[in-house]
Amino acid sequence: MAELKGALIGCGFFAVNQMHAWRDVKGAEIVAICDRDPERLRIVGDQFGIARRYQDASAMLADGGFDFVDIATTVTSHRALTELAAAHRVPVICQKPFAPTLADAKAMVAACGAAGVPLMIHENFRWQTPIQAVRQVLDEGRIGTPFWGRFSFRSGFDVFSGQPYLAEGARFIIEDLGIHTLDIARFILGDVTALSARTRRVNPAIKGEDVATILLDHESSATSIVDVSYATRAEVESFPETLIEIDGTEGSLRLTQGYQLIVTDPRGTTRRDVSPALLPWAERPWHNIQESVFAIQQHWADRLAAGEETSTSGTDNLKTFALVEAAYASAASGQTVSIGPLLA
Repeated sequence: MAELKGALIGCGFFAVNQMHAWRDVKGAEIVAICDRDPERLRIVGDQFGIARRYQDASAMLADGGFDFVDIATTVTSHRALTELAAAHRVPVICQKPFAPTLADAKAMVAACGAAGVPLMIHENFRWQTPIQAVRQVLDEGRIGTPFWGRFSFRSGFDVFSGQPYLAEGARFIIEDLGIHTLDIARFILGDVTALSARTRRVNPAIKGEDVATILLDHESSATSIVDVSYATRAEVESFPETLIEIDGTEGSLRLTQGYQLIVTDPRGTTRRDVSPALLPWAERPWHNIQESVFAIQQHWADRLAAGEETSTSGTDNLKTFALVEAAYASAASGQTVSIGPLLA
C-alpha cells in the first residue's frame, strides 16, 4: 500500500511532537509544512528535513501532492483552514480545541461532509495507555455496570512558559485542559445529557479560569465529576496524569498517581502498572502525552487508508465540544445545562 503523504500547517510548540510522531507512524509521512513565521518554518523544516515550505496555506493546498492536512494552529484559524482544505477535497486532522464556537465547529463538520472528506480532531488524551487500560477493564465487565466516576487532573505545573498565549485568553482551563478530561469522561462512561459547572481564577497573572469542577449526568445513568486545576501545589507533582475513580455494580477501579491501575472485583484486588512507553524522542513528564500523539496519528493513518471513521471524528468531537460550551454557560449562570439542545 502506498504511503500517505501529509502536510502540516502550524509549526509551533506542540507541532514538534506531532512531527516526531509522524516519523514513527507506519503508512504516512509529512512532505510539506506551512507557517506564517519564517523562523519557525526554518527551524521545523531543518529539524525534520522537509523541503516543501510555505508561508501561505492557500498556496500549499493549490500546489497539492498530499493525501491529508494536519492543522496544528491556534483555534481562531481552525475553521478557515479546515474549510480551505475541504474545498480542495483534502482530509483534515484539526488540533483541539475544535473551534472558537460550537457554531464554527458544526460548520467545519458540514464543510468536510459536503466535500466527502474525513475530519478528525486531534483529541489524543483518550489514546493514552493508562486511559485505554481503564476502558479495557470496563469492556471486560470486571466491575459490572459503572454508576459513578471521577476524572481528575490537578497540577501546579507551569504550562505558561512553553505556551504563554494560554495566560491571555478569557477562557483557559476548561477550553485547554478540561476539554481533554471531558472527552475521557465521555470515552469511559458514555455521552452526557446535562452538566453543572463551577469555576474560579486563583492565579492573578492570567485572564481565564484555572480551576473548574463539573458534575456530569451520563446517558447510562452514571454520574461523574470532572475536576481540573492548574493552581494545585502537591507534595508530588502529578503532571500530566489524569487520575480516575470508577465504581461499578460488581467492583471498582482506581487509576492512581504513578500510573497504577487498581481493580477490585468479585475475585479480589489486583494492581497493574500501566505506565506509557518512553519513546526515543520523548521526555518525562510529557511522555504520556507524546505517546498518545503517536497513537492517534497512527490511528488516523490506519483508518484513512482503510476508508473508516476515526474514534475522534469531527461528528464525535462535537459532543465533547458541546460539553465545553455547556460548562462555561453553567458556570456563568449557576444553572444546570442540558446538552441535547446544543447539538440540535
